[in-house]
Amino acid sequence: MNTLTFFLALRNPVFARLYTAQTTSLLGDALTWVGLALLAFDLAGKNAAVVLSVALTLRVTAFVLLSPLAGAIADRLDRKKIMVVTHIFRMLIVGMLPFVTQIWQIYVLIFALNVFNAFFTPTYQATIPFVTGENDYAGAIALSAATFQLLSVLGPGIAGSVAAFIGAKQVFFLDALSFAMAAVLIFTLPGQAAVLIFTLPGQLVVAQTQQPSVTTRRTWGDIKDGTTRLLTDAPIRYALAMQLVASIAGAQILVNTVGYVQGTLKLGEVQYGWVMAAFGIGATLCAVIFGTFNISLPRTTFVLIGATLITLALLPANYANLTPLMLLWLVAGAGQSLVNLPTQTLIADRIPSGVQGRVYGAHFAWSHLWWAISYPIAGWLGSNFAEREFLYGSLLGFMLLVVVQITLSPQVHEHEHLHYLSVHEHKHIHDEHHQHNHDEGMARGESHKHLHEHTTIIYHTHPHTRDIHHCHSH
Repeated sequence: MNTLTFFLALRNPVFARLYTAQTTSLLGDALTWVGLALLAFDLAGKNAAVVLSVALTLRVTAFVLLSPLAGAIADRLDRKKIMVVTHIFRMLIVGMLPFVTQIWQIYVLIFALNVFNAFFTPTYQATIPFVTGENDYAGAIALSAATFQLLSVLGPGIAGSVAAFIGAKQVFFLDALSFAMAAVLIFTLPGQAAVLIFTLPGQLVVAQTQQPSVTTRRTWGDIKDGTTRLLTDAPIRYALAMQLVASIAGAQILVNTVGYVQGTLKLGEVQYGWVMAAFGIGATLCAVIFGTFNISLPRTTFVLIGATLITLALLPANYANLTPLMLLWLVAGAGQSLVNLPTQTLIADRIPSGVQGRVYGAHFAWSHLWWAISYPIAGWLGSNFAEREFLYGSLLGFMLLVVVQITLSPQVHEHEHLHYLSVHEHKHIHDEHHQHNHDEGMARGESHKHLHEHTTIIYHTHPHTRDIHHCHSH
């Protein structure tokens, strides 16, 4: 994959429209989360870390409870309608945030907002490989992730500047406007997509032949199936566990950076925006690199590298002033992206398209369960160890990393690799696996030879021994 192919998915008109909608809403969303941090600081002062940790815990609680259901629904219903409706409700809820005067109101609105986020995000994630096809989905996922990180870079700087002139609360109106614009973009998607699996005009629906009737029992069965597929696939399970490691460090950054920059370092809102922008820059650059170049290493290797980077970046952070802190957060952002992006791509690689919605939904729930654990830890460390919160968070994450690597790392004889296109000759008999025609006189049970072709299979795992098809080092 080269620099040009990173953008090839935009040739698909449906993905291009979805990508534009995502870009629009994410720009406003990046403003909102900075505005929330500043609003919490205004209302709670030095207890802002506690307010943020509770708000973010409520956010991921909504994800954990509802995302598996959302993923199962995305495999059945029109994804276009799901995304439009969730955008409209998020627009209305975000529009209420500027009028908040009490901390409890933050909690209520954030939970309500993320009820609809829980339905939108896994639906959108499952739609990317759904609309782009196997040749472009890796680049499309990387482009989407890079855009998310890039807007995370732009958002804090813009929000800090806007807040300095019109006040922190006003940035929420920009997010509400972005949701409205995104809803219009999705609602006006082309009537007939140029993708075979779009079978109904104006809709984003998995082919109906793949879908059973909608029943409560079947829906819960789909939810269970999504979680089972997620947890029984060794590389995906390993990557999911490493996301817990990354969330320990990431929660420290999201919850405690504002208190460290504005409280300990005695700097302002603009400097806080710079520090968070550095985190986003690292994540963006890493996503672009991952999506641009043909990566030959297994995706799980990048997950391990990413978890190590973000964990170690926190280690000296309590001893850093503004410039070193920005450099550390740059590294941490790269690490975060190296954990999350390969994990999303693994699901697209390894899970059949007809059931990807439920697996993305289960993954979204489980990965955010990690944040539900990590945010309270970050808030507790920020409140009780104000001068050592990053150090202790790093040590905790590193211990967990070691445990995951020892216990869940895919076995050496069950690792990611490619089967390239090959043609060879071998003996076989006619049975249920080999049905084809031969010259008259060839008995069904008679052993014979002919050429046998294996098509290219993307990264996958299965137990094997070293033979002509599996020549590698351990």
